[in-house]
Amino acid sequence: MCGITGIFDLHERRPIDREILSRMNDIQRHRGPDGGGIHVEPGIGLAHRRLSIIDLSLGRQPLSNEDGTVWVTYNGEIYNFKELMAELSHRGHVFRTQCDTEVIVHAWEEWGEKCVHHFRGMFAFAIWDRKQETLFLARDRLGIKPLYYALLPNGQLIFGSELKALITHPHLPRQLDSLAVEDYFAFGYIPDPRTIFRYANKLAPGHTLTLRCGASKLEPRQYWDVTLEPQALGSESAIEETLIEKFREAVNIRLVADVPLGAFLSGGVDSSAVVAAMAQLSNDPVRTCSISFSDPAFDEARYAEQVAHRYGTNHHSAQVDQDDFELINRLAGVYDEPYADSSAMPTYRVCELARQRVKVVLSGDGGDELFAGYRRYRWHLHEQRVRGILPLSMRQPLFGILGHYYPKLDWAPRIFRAKTTFQALARDPLEGYFHSVAVIPNELRHRLFSQRMRQELQGYEASQVLRNHARQAPDHPLLQVQYLDLKTYLPGDILTKVDRASMAHGLEVRVPLLDHPFVEWAGGLSPHFKYRSGEGKYVFKRALRPYLSDEILYRRKMGFAVPLAAWFRGPLRERVRTAVTGQILAETGLFEMPILRHLVDQHLSGLRDYSASIWSLLMFDAFLRQAMEGELSCHSVSPVSNVSDRKSVSMAKFS
Repeated sequence: MCGITGIFDLHERRPIDREILSRMNDIQRHRGPDGGGIHVEPGIGLAHRRLSIIDLSLGRQPLSNEDGTVWVTYNGEIYNFKELMAELSHRGHVFRTQCDTEVIVHAWEEWGEKCVHHFRGMFAFAIWDRKQETLFLARDRLGIKPLYYALLPNGQLIFGSELKALITHPHLPRQLDSLAVEDYFAFGYIPDPRTIFRYANKLAPGHTLTLRCGASKLEPRQYWDVTLEPQALGSESAIEETLIEKFREAVNIRLVADVPLGAFLSGGVDSSAVVAAMAQLSNDPVRTCSISFSDPAFDEARYAEQVAHRYGTNHHSAQVDQDDFELINRLAGVYDEPYADSSAMPTYRVCELARQRVKVVLSGDGGDELFAGYRRYRWHLHEQRVRGILPLSMRQPLFGILGHYYPKLDWAPRIFRAKTTFQALARDPLEGYFHSVAVIPNELRHRLFSQRMRQELQGYEASQVLRNHARQAPDHPLLQVQYLDLKTYLPGDILTKVDRASMAHGLEVRVPLLDHPFVEWAGGLSPHFKYRSGEGKYVFKRALRPYLSDEILYRRKMGFAVPLAAWFRGPLRERVRTAVTGQILAETGLFEMPILRHLVDQHLSGLRDYSASIWSLLMFDAFLRQAMEGELSCHSVSPVSNVSDRKSVSMAKFS
């Protein structure tokens, strides 16, 4: 696991500024604290930060083929590299190392752009082929590893594992992307391929980008997509048996490492399943780690300890202070752009704890998306039944009125909080699902944004992200929202959270549930095997019953939450008021400040729960403060590309 970066001249083979490339590389030192390397030749510069996991003495990058005409800088793990090494050796390729990096070089020589189809693992890499004058960028199928890129005004393309590597380059324009701002305040993160900066992009999961000298366009190409098409996979018992077999294989191939290895253990279904499989496949006790909370409403420690005891793991747990909000400013520097999933805070702490004992951990991420484990899927299916009874022409006026006039009872038991459900039923299925996942609903976002910001959007709404993906989604209501989450929430929120939090501590996280052959097999499951009788992950839980107790499998899902509402009315009260109603957000010109003040007043008084909205604003403010202080190497921040006639965020400090 590493950090990569590079500079490629699309116009001609001009000299690459080695000092700039070195700075871009060094700012990602946390991703690879074990060493760094740079390769520069006319028109191209590749750089790498290394976290040594396999073949510790060799495998330094950038790495080349025998004659130095093909170079690679690579972040990730190719789990089938030994099989590929044997196949490529049989085809005449000569290897100098026993690491997966060199496999990528020879796979490119043998198969060209189709090499990605042969890789099983998580990866983001760049290959430079001098003979073909070609730069090839690739990202793994599910988006476990990140890759950012930007085309500079001088005709150079820059790329890196994190956005901060690009921001370090002095010629990257730093204007904010208004569409990305809308996306952020809707989703709480910025979905691929946008970033917060207008001229920087993410390479989407399952995509490659081929660049040649003289090229004028950047055209990413999709090489893989998740397929959710029910197939005849056998009886229920046969499916359970196959599931366990394939899951164990996915875990087993991720146990290869030349350094200490462990697992996250929250006590939930997915992480417990991973630990159970590891324990059965390992000769030594599995090293597990978890964090606990002093508030029982958020604490899963006893469930983690139950699994640890059953499998005799070497378990370590630490309690996170419920007032652990000192991380707010630090997270802005970790994520480089606004990111509003508050579970990033405990995730950061559990990665910090794990790194004290191991260098690699396995996690259970992906299980909810793959096997329909989120509660929102259940509500979506309930709503779809109502939509199937009443046409939109009847639902829109009926539930629209109910949704408008029904009070927002944030303080009441869930059964009485029907306003959101009424609002969702007044919409079509896609808009209804978007409404259920939006951090800040459409109506409130429109009120929060200034008239100038609304003009910048020109009618764009973040729900368009889901509509774009829905064109390739299945028609079945459950499979459709699973597909949407696999394309947006999983890479944009979950995997981003874990990658940045883990790499901030030089920790590698492997994700067996997102092994692509396993994902492809699970994609063939009928919805009946994923959700049945109000229970998500139906067949997954059934298959795990010999290995985990019913208390672990069928307890209410808790999540990795933090008590934001209480924080904002208690120890963060003044910080919230200062940040959300203060000068920095005001000077962006993005917001209607009276609405922001009203929102804060309503929350602090206890009349409404606006904690998700306030957290989004607080993290946006933290991002801007980091930019102003230069900690993101940011020279200017403005809501639009033409800033000559409008205010920006303390422009005097940036220009």
